[in-house]
Amino acid sequence: MTVDIKVPALGESVTEAEVAKWYKQVGDAVDADEPLVELETDKVTLEVNAPAAGVLAEILAAEGAEVEVGAMLGRIDEAGAGAAAAPARPAPGPEPDPEPEAEPAALPLSPAVRKLVAEHDLDPAAIEGTGKDGRLLKADVEAHLAAQAAAAEEAAAPEPEPTPEPAPPPQAPPPKPAPKSAAEPREVGEREVRVRMSRLRRRIAERLKEAQNTAAMLTTFNDADMGAILDLRKRYRDSFEKRHGVRLGFMSFFVRACIEALKEIPAVNAEIDGDDIVYKNHYDIGVAVGTEQGLVVPVLRDADALSFAEIERTIAELGAKARDGALSMAELTGGTFTISNGGVYGSMLSTPILNPPQSGILGMHRIEQRPVARDG
Repeated sequence: MTVDIKVPALGESVTEAEVAKWYKQVGDAVDADEPLVELETDKVTLEVNAPAAGVLAEILAAEGAEVEVGAMLGRIDEAGAGAAAAPARPAPGPEPDPEPEAEPAALPLSPAVRKLVAEHDLDPAAIEGTGKDGRLLKADVEAHLAAQAAAAEEAAAPEPEPTPEPAPPPQAPPPKPAPKSAAEPREVGEREVRVRMSRLRRRIAERLKEAQNTAAMLTTFNDADMGAILDLRKRYRDSFEKRHGVRLGFMSFFVRACIEALKEIPAVNAEIDGDDIVYKNHYDIGVAVGTEQGLVVPVLRDADALSFAEIERTIAELGAKARDGALSMAELTGGTFTISNGGVYGSMLSTPILNPPQSGILGMHRIEQRPVARDG
């Protein structure tokens, strides 16, 4: 009996996704609820698990295919479950061989790490993991890539000497060799790398450009004296962390300040719907997070009801999930206002782009000491 693998519900207003990666090939044995395929939507990356145990009999949507909710991804042959298990038992000798192969699966890779490994065609088992219990981190993969690039550049170092001699011949057809030569450095010196944009990154670019084209955006710049907050944070930082188990950062102050401002000016916590203005009586604050996949904005629900510790804890949890590509659609939709903290990159000023359909966004920037005249 075959069981269909279908695209699950993807979240509010999301109707299609792109098949990013199949974890199994046709003929591979699968367990019930085992991750089979990774889908990428406009907002998140999610995994589709096997609906039953058996053998992957057919792949109907190849990697890169666009699929809609409810579409067929593949089929599992349940009858193959017993057959796949049978050969493993009568062969006690070969059993040690599959065990080392299964070791990498015992430490699952995060979506961000899986994507980086797949893009560069790397073997995760060949990279030493420095995470908990030897788990492979994104930093481990990036370090491995950097080491490969350095080795490749050293190997390619003697080649530049003969290049000036054959330089005249290729100059005759300059337009045509250009694309070919661009592909060669990728393999040798990695001077250029062509990487296909993910669906999420493409959608982020489209939404930001659409916001620029359709919204009459106005940016104002204001200074704020952070002295009192710096003193308060310094005074209670240690005791706050001991009591709540989370650091007291600046974002909790920013969130609380925004909520007070939104209560005073309800129009900033509203959106335009056709010919109407919809005023929100709740405060769901989005916090922009930069990730390997692109910029995402997880939402703090009912932020006005959260304490400073709860705000800091929630932001830390959402940030970790964002970097691992594990945010759900519910955690990314429905925000009423957004905060972007460019100060973590050392920026002094910026003009943040609205997150549609919201009406406002706050950009916070570098905190610095400067001479200021007080009282005239």
